[in-house]
Amino acid sequence: MTDLRKIIIDDHEIKVDPAMTLIQACEQAGIEIPRFCYHERLSIAGNCRMCLVEVVGGPPKPAASCAMQVRDLRPGPDGAPPVVKTNSPMVKKAREGVMEFLLINHPLDCPICDQGGECDLQDQAMAYGVDFSRYREPKRAVDNMDLGPLVGTHMTRCISCTRCVRFITEVAGMPELGQTGRGEDAEITSYLGQTLDSEMQGNIVDLCPVGALTSKPYAFTARPWELTKTESIDVMDALGSNIRVDTKGREVMRILPRNHDGVNEEWLSDKSRYVWDGLRRQRLDRPYVRENGKLRPASWGEALGRAAAAIKGAKKVAGLVGDLAPTEAAFALKQLVEGQGGSVECRTDGAKLPAGNRSGYVGTASIEDIDSAKSILLIGTNPRAEAPVLNARIRKAWLAGAEVSVIGPEVDLTYGVTHLGPDRAALEQAAANADKLAGGDAVIVLGQGALRDADGAAVLAMAMKIAKAAKAKLLVLHVAAGRVGAMDVGAVTEGGMAAALEGADVIYNLGADEVEIAAGATVIYQGSHGDRGAHRADIILPAAAYTEEQGLFVNTEGRPQLALRAGFPPGEAKENWAILRALSAEIGAVLPYDSLAALRTAMVAHAPQLQMIDEVAANPWTPVKAGKLGSGAFAFALGDHYLTNPIARASPLMAELSANARARRAAPLAAE
Repeated sequence: MTDLRKIIIDDHEIKVDPAMTLIQACEQAGIEIPRFCYHERLSIAGNCRMCLVEVVGGPPKPAASCAMQVRDLRPGPDGAPPVVKTNSPMVKKAREGVMEFLLINHPLDCPICDQGGECDLQDQAMAYGVDFSRYREPKRAVDNMDLGPLVGTHMTRCISCTRCVRFITEVAGMPELGQTGRGEDAEITSYLGQTLDSEMQGNIVDLCPVGALTSKPYAFTARPWELTKTESIDVMDALGSNIRVDTKGREVMRILPRNHDGVNEEWLSDKSRYVWDGLRRQRLDRPYVRENGKLRPASWGEALGRAAAAIKGAKKVAGLVGDLAPTEAAFALKQLVEGQGGSVECRTDGAKLPAGNRSGYVGTASIEDIDSAKSILLIGTNPRAEAPVLNARIRKAWLAGAEVSVIGPEVDLTYGVTHLGPDRAALEQAAANADKLAGGDAVIVLGQGALRDADGAAVLAMAMKIAKAAKAKLLVLHVAAGRVGAMDVGAVTEGGMAAALEGADVIYNLGADEVEIAAGATVIYQGSHGDRGAHRADIILPAAAYTEEQGLFVNTEGRPQLALRAGFPPGEAKENWAILRALSAEIGAVLPYDSLAALRTAMVAHAPQLQMIDEVAANPWTPVKAGKLGSGAFAFALGDHYLTNPIARASPLMAELSANARARRAAPLAAE
């Protein structure tokens, strides 16, 4: 362990790691240092000079605390600990001067700026600035740039902190922003006037300490003090990013990330951040029943009565669990359908995930293990599309020296990779050379695209064989937020979806919009949006979306997390578990709980790991029985990153992003 060093900060003596910067040492001592350019997860720029402190016995001018390490401090007389002052007259005068310079050209348009009320420049000007300015010259103006449909620009407000440039370059790995010019002519711009191509560009809005970069979809719709803030969990991918949902009345106005070092750090993908406009469109807000080939509105009593009659008169009932279903709804559906002698299936994409074997459908790695990995092997997965925040974490490990290898189609992942091959032969070759993976410090990431074909179980067995031989950890990367929770409560059928649907004359579809259901069977659809599942349905029961009910979601590493209700479902729509409980009473097979708490108690008794909220359980290693590997290349699980679920497909913004991505991928043709 590093020897700690004593320093005195504002008369407080503390021991800190000599590698710490002064700004980190001050934070450890509980002293706030103002800053604009410094950020814990970005490289140090040292260009705003707001974090100045006085080093006693040092130079006769203040020092930038973000760029000076504790080990650089000289001891005092007779070896006394170095002394740092953060509130001396020298520091106060320096900060006032810095603030005065920052405000020379900054426009005074706070009343119409979207950062008003949560702006670092406003707060620090009040706390550390002066109440007058000596500058009477005209203010400089800068042209705004077009960065695409997500990030709005007001570059006259920019204070050149370069946080956006460092994030796009270092974390997102898409160096599309930079700074040109010097002195007063310096400005942030995009190379060749391009729009941003990253799936994580929305984070630069959070990072911007002034109003230079704002959220285009949210602009001029609300002020921060008007919003009700609810902490929740994201369901757009299976990472389980921690989010905050801001609502105004019944409407979701924006979604922001929350810090969670074990999952998403403090980043959020653009799909998760901007999908909220899809919560307002294409909504199912009342029950419907099909008569003479057409759907017509119905009352809850009629719709539930028809559904109950269909289930009671069925030879076999099948249940399908969709990608966004909370674990409680999957458990209630399993109890309802199996009580009628039917079967339930959540692996609607055909993934060969082993029932009851958590090391096979979750793995043994946590997301944090990627940070310390020396070697990472990606099998049949494109993490940039399937989980952009996880991809940024792999990039962070790559920057720290990890070697990343890929088996699957070649694709730009924003970091350097060793491409081992696209097919099963490459996987067998990797198994033969498994001992070359960094022993004990390797992580294997297995994608759903590798598990969907007929030999999915054999691919899983081979990946587990490599993990065992290399003493590596295995992470099964899911793309559906509700899948792991549904697997945990046993919403599976031996033989997969084909076996579950075989001979079924009534199919209860719980938000499974990615499957085609053949004609013939009566389909009861329970979901939030008028998507593919609702078009095929004979009875529609409108349900709440993920921001409108409390629900438990288990992320891809097996961490149960609670999503809290931020608003209420529209019209007559109800919570998912409550619909199933009401239907069970109509059938005459009442589910044994009348509240969400009672349902969770029954669910935890069935799957004890679900009570470990925000903890990653250790999964006992159970190898999967090896089958025969097929041939051919692996395919990715997702075709279009932006249009993977009903909420995203209802969002005009996601449609625009999808169209922009397709246009960028299309090769430009020369005029002949």
